[in-house]
Amino acid sequence: MKPFRIRLTLIMMILIGISMIGAGLTMAKLFRDSHVGALEENMLREIHLLSGTMPFVDMNGEDALSYYTEQAERIAALADSRVTFITKDGRVIGDSEKNPLEMDNHSNREEERLAAKEGVGRAIRYSDTLDREMLYVAGAVTSEEGFDGYIRMSMGLDAVTEGLGKAWAVMAGGLVLLFIAATFVSYKVASSMTSPLEQITRVARRITDLDYDARVTVQRKDEVGQLAIAINAMADSLQAQLKTIRDNEDLLQSVLDNMTGGIVMINELEEIALLNRAAEKLLNVQNSEMAGRSYKELKHHYEISRLIEEGVSNREAIHDERSIYNPTERIVRLDGVPMVQDGSYRGMLFLLQEVTEIRRLEKMRSEFVANVSHELKTPVAAVKGFAETLLGGGVTDEKTARSFLQIIYDENERLNRLIGDILDLSKIESKRVQLDCSPVHLIDFMKSVLETLSKVAEKKNISISIDVPDELFIEADEDKLRQILINLLSNAINYTHEGGNVRVSAKTSQKADGTETVIFNVSDTGIGIPRKDLPRIFERFYRVDKARSRGSGGTGLGLSIVKHLVDMHHGSITVESDLGLGSSFIIELPVLQEPQ
Repeated sequence: MKPFRIRLTLIMMILIGISMIGAGLTMAKLFRDSHVGALEENMLREIHLLSGTMPFVDMNGEDALSYYTEQAERIAALADSRVTFITKDGRVIGDSEKNPLEMDNHSNREEERLAAKEGVGRAIRYSDTLDREMLYVAGAVTSEEGFDGYIRMSMGLDAVTEGLGKAWAVMAGGLVLLFIAATFVSYKVASSMTSPLEQITRVARRITDLDYDARVTVQRKDEVGQLAIAINAMADSLQAQLKTIRDNEDLLQSVLDNMTGGIVMINELEEIALLNRAAEKLLNVQNSEMAGRSYKELKHHYEISRLIEEGVSNREAIHDERSIYNPTERIVRLDGVPMVQDGSYRGMLFLLQEVTEIRRLEKMRSEFVANVSHELKTPVAAVKGFAETLLGGGVTDEKTARSFLQIIYDENERLNRLIGDILDLSKIESKRVQLDCSPVHLIDFMKSVLETLSKVAEKKNISISIDVPDELFIEADEDKLRQILINLLSNAINYTHEGGNVRVSAKTSQKADGTETVIFNVSDTGIGIPRKDLPRIFERFYRVDKARSRGSGGTGLGLSIVKHLVDMHHGSITVESDLGLGSSFIIELPVLQEPQ
């Protein structure tokens, strides 16, 4: 903006200089004209004075030439002017500077022609005789003594030129001073005009560079002030709009980042325009690396790439599932829709959802239904078969009949237990069971649990030992905790040979985060569990030895119920087992339960 200020100052200086020069020329002309006019008036008065006071003689006399020459010289000495006497026909009869006989006819001189017409004539011209510029004033004079012609007085303009030069010198000095002052004033005026514009320009550039906090501080009420107000209003509007845009972008980005499904956007150039966080995790790629690149570069996910290619090629909606390995098998559902705006194709949008767990649960549900059907069918078939035998009258032996009735009763009990376990598991998994926690004195609690199972243990001559500190308490749902331990102890007794041992212990511990816990350990000297079956023993209806499980009266749901109840108490359960040597189930529960 400073060059503009300098240019504006120069323009103003040039205009002022031209104005001052024009004013100086005008003043010089006026000075010259007024000075020359004053000389003319003075010379004309002198001519009139001569015409009234000077003694004239006959112009045609023999002494006329010498007389008028003498008079011209005398008057010229008094008036400090050149005096010339001229006849009507232009003949010079007397001159104060030159011999009249040597002078040419003056009838064509401008001042004489004007004097002949108007009585007075004036002229300014260069005199060859005197070699300088002269002012001539001629007046027509007629006297009774016989003079009829013109008295002409002339004066050199050297004095006028000298005065004009002095005037020019004074005027030039004044003009220089005035020009300097005008320059200073011009710069100040230009500065006052350009400084706000410079500030407005700086603010506009900052706004262009996305600095929307920039504002103009010019406090003026003229057009520049209005421009500053408009710039500030524009910045306010842009800042508000930008904030809205950024808020919307942040909201959209937050939605994309927190979506559980992966988003893949392919533009009309078949380039990856967007991958959200879920898609990055699912496909094991980075949006920063893949943005702007072809979707075909998803080479290590061939099946997904094929589906995307199909959708992009056909520009039609697509819905399908594929398995990917990253590093284990994962089932991904892909839904793609074309993006169309104002009738123009803008690309494809794909939603990727991992459905591995859903499909696993669906499979488990199907297996559960099949297992329930099978488990229900077995006791029902047994009851039906033995009942039909008894009803048919084929059994006459009372002992055999009682044996059949006992089998019917046992199968009925097994059916009741199975239905009860199924209902319990259904309630637990559907979150319809709530914990009712209270302090539990573990030594008393363990004794009551063992008292419930003592008869079963005595039948198999199995000894049960307890190792629980007397002062140990835990906050838990007593009924659910009892169900956990009864299931584990029942399994330990059922799968331990006669004369074996079952041991239950409890001790305090502390996790790395400082949480106090109680570790329960239910161990036996039973048949043990093969290592290959350990990861699946908490699945519903999973049995290591199906025949042995049914013989023991198990439903195949006990450990699954135990696992769910432990999870409800925010605990964990693990198992250690050696085939033929026995098993140990370790449960870790927090001493205090967090509020629900």
